[in-house]
Amino acid sequence: MYETIALHLKSSANVTVLTGAGVSTASGIPDFRSSEGIWSEDETREYYMSADYFFHDPEDFWKKYKAIFRMKLLDGYKPNRVHDFIYNLEAPDRKVNVITQNVDGLHSKAGNRNVIEYHGSLRGATCPNCGETYRSEYVMAVETPSCAECNTYLKPNVLLFGDLITAHDLAERAIDKSDVLLVMGTSLLVTPFNMLPHYATDHTKVLINNEPTGSDHLFDYVIHEDLSQAVKEIQKYFI
Repeated sequence: MYETIALHLKSSANVTVLTGAGVSTASGIPDFRSSEGIWSEDETREYYMSADYFFHDPEDFWKKYKAIFRMKLLDGYKPNRVHDFIYNLEAPDRKVNVITQNVDGLHSKAGNRNVIEYHGSLRGATCPNCGETYRSEYVMAVETPSCAECNTYLKPNVLLFGDLITAHDLAERAIDKSDVLLVMGTSLLVTPFNMLPHYATDHTKVLINNEPTGSDHLFDYVIHEDLSQAVKEIQKYFI
């Protein structure tokens, strides 16, 4: 099956890759929704990481946000073998679109040029009043970052609970233009992200995840394996 998947990828002019937390765990970033993940440690975290709480108490929100997402460690995380594999799929005759649930920025750090961060990014913040944007270095320099232009408290670029998802249509269009849909490291439980594979009606669809999902039946090829090991096997047929 690894050889067949490799052949589909090699012969495709346009590949779309959907990624979830399982892609980043090898970089030391915890899966926030797994049984061992950060969210399971305290269910009130969803309340504190909501848009409502940000506007209610931005100072306490930023304190908790930086702690929960381990912002001080962000620059220490590096792309792993799976990120590198996805980056290396890009070729002069092959476009690769990455649609990721992850907010760590590692796909861009690995070199991928077409990345849709479906749930936003930890790297930076935006003023909800005037729209001015700021990099993570500015955000980390003070306890509660505010806009240099209008002094409004900044809102992080990561999607908070209660925020509208604005990237769905863009993701759908990317899938529509692709030949192969490769889904990696996601249980496909989060709505509406889990609807995206349904839009790949005439595509070759591949799922690689370390455990079964409720959406396995949607795919032509399904591999339940550690992602690092799976991409190592696929890479053998790219040589």
